[in-house]
Amino acid sequence: MGIQLEKNFQSKLIKELREIFPESVILKNDPNYLQGFPDILILHNNKWAALETKRKTNSFRQPNQNYYIERLNDMSFACFICPENKEQVLYELQQSFRA
Repeated sequence: MGIQLEKNFQSKLIKELREIFPESVILKNDPNYLQGFPDILILHNNKWAALETKRKTNSFRQPNQNYYIERLNDMSFACFICPENKEQVLYELQQSFRA
């Protein structure tokens, strides 16, 4: 698998999240509404998570992205996700939703 575009990774990730968490509401956020806010919001029972998709680990981060990931992670669960760390993030997300 070559380097894929972020939007392709994001689209596949949303489909995978819907398979893993079929009872959840999974939203794709509008990137123009609040600059730096994570791409994906997952509402799962009484818990939630926010994910910012990246094409690769060292991809450019927009202003405010680190701020929102840190702030939202303090509130619930939030992180950057890319093909290289996807399996680990999905595992941590499942553990977070089970807690």
